[in-house]
Amino acid sequence: MIIIGSDHTGINLKKRIINYLYDKHFEYADVTNFENQDGDDYPDIANIVCRKVLENMSNIGIAICGTGIGISIACNKVRGIRAALCTDEYMATFARKHNNANVLCLGARLKVAEDKDKIEQIVDSFINSFYEGGRHDRRLQKIRDIENMYKEDGR
Repeated sequence: MIIIGSDHTGINLKKRIINYLYDKHFEYADVTNFENQDGDDYPDIANIVCRKVLENMSNIGIAICGTGIGISIACNKVRGIRAALCTDEYMATFARKHNNANVLCLGARLKVAEDKDKIEQIVDSFINSFYEGGRHDRRLQKIRDIENMYKEDGR
């Protein structure tokens, strides 16, 4: 399942992506508000999307804020999440193939977000690409090792 959420700046982009997912018959869950609300802060949205992604190994997420930067930083604070801010198909494809990314982050205020076809291509590339494993396993293990070095106390 595709878990999708956005802060207040990403509502319109989220709606466009949901329409695309619906038209392509992808199973999705919108875990955030469908209308702009003042309390829709990207760290809260990141937490909601990531927790839902982690409920099932086959889930992937799409998280949206103004630039995509804040939400990607917040998503990557959740142990087990590998969020990637992607601005083109190549990045989306290789985020999945090499990094086993499980959350696609997008910026609603970026130029690319204005282009319906490009956004759909990025989303499609992310959804339809799969982790290659092999030589990338070692690198992902190193990321998990770093995550495990820093417990709740921050040290």
